[in-house]
This record gives sequence, C-alpha cells and structure tokens, in this order.
Amino acid sequence: MAVRANMLNVPNAITLLRFALVPAIALMLLQSAYATALLLFIVSALSDLADGAIARHWNLRTRFGAVADPLADKLTMVSVTLLLAVQQSLPWWFAVALILRDTLIVGGALAYHLLIGHVEMAPSLISKLNTALEFLLLLSVLAIRAGYLPDGPWLQVLLLTTLASIALSAAHYVLVWSQRAALAGQRSA
Repeated sequence: MAVRANMLNVPNAITLLRFALVPAIALMLLQSAYATALLLFIVSALSDLADGAIARHWNLRTRFGAVADPLADKLTMVSVTLLLAVQQSLPWWFAVALILRDTLIVGGALAYHLLIGHVEMAPSLISKLNTALEFLLLLSVLAIRAGYLPDGPWLQVLLLTTLASIALSAAHYVLVWSQRAALAGQRSA
C-alpha cells in the first residue's frame, strides 16, 4: 500500500500528464496548429518544473519519477524535434544529432548497468544547459510557426549554439561514464 501511495504522488501524476501531452502536441503539429502546439509545449515545460519543485520541496522523490521524468522530457523533445524536421522547420541534421546524443546516453547507461552495475543518473550542468537550449530552440521555432516571433539570423545562432551543447553534453557523458567504468574495473580487479 505504501509503495502504491508513493507511486501515485502529485509529482508522478504531473509526469504522467506530461506523457499524455506528447500525442496532443504531436497531433497539433501534424495539423499545423502551431499556436495550440506552442501552448501545450509550454504547459509541458511548466509542469516539468512544477513536478521537480514539488518532489524536492516535499521529499516526494520516487524511483518511478527518477526514470519517468527524464523519459517524458526526452519523448517530448524528440517528438517535437522530429515533427518540426519533417515539416522542414528544423534541419534534419539537427534532429539526427539530438537523437544520436540521446541514444548514446541511454545506450551507455544500459551498457553500464548490464556490465558494471547500478546506474545513478544525475544530469550534469552541461546537460541541463543543453536541455534549456533545446527547449528555447523548440519554443522559438513553434512561436515563429505560430506567427508570434519573427524569423531571423538569431534563430541560426540559437540552432548552432544548441548543436554545440548537444555535442559537449554527449562528450561529457562519454567521459564521465568511461571514468566511472574504469574506476569500477579497478575496484573489481
């Protein structure tokens, strides 16, 4: 009973709401309803901030939340990025870079778990910066498509800055997890 009550706490319910928003955002994008997609994307982002703040403030952290929260983030970001790339609002190479980074991180964590042991995932500062830049980029593209922002050279700067943060974040994860694996190998030797 305690596990079930812990599983169904407010932050976890908000995370489940974010999962439900993914198909709604995707549908709005497929229908070119950019203003609605933008609104839902903002609601998703604000609910992400809210569930994290509530979980930390009232110590309602759960294993489910630790796994589901970043998964909801990634699902939202990847879905919006892919659909905007399909609609030629973002370049394909950017979508590929974003997916490769996420695949690298998930694959590395899975390999570490299978070969070495328990994975304690904690986003690095560069990863948090990357997520913020990805959000800002997607928000900007949605706002441009909705007619709320003018397009301009600033968007290309934001796109390239976000791409650099994707590369730095991926390299950082490879370095950190390689060092952890080497250290674990030395301890077991």
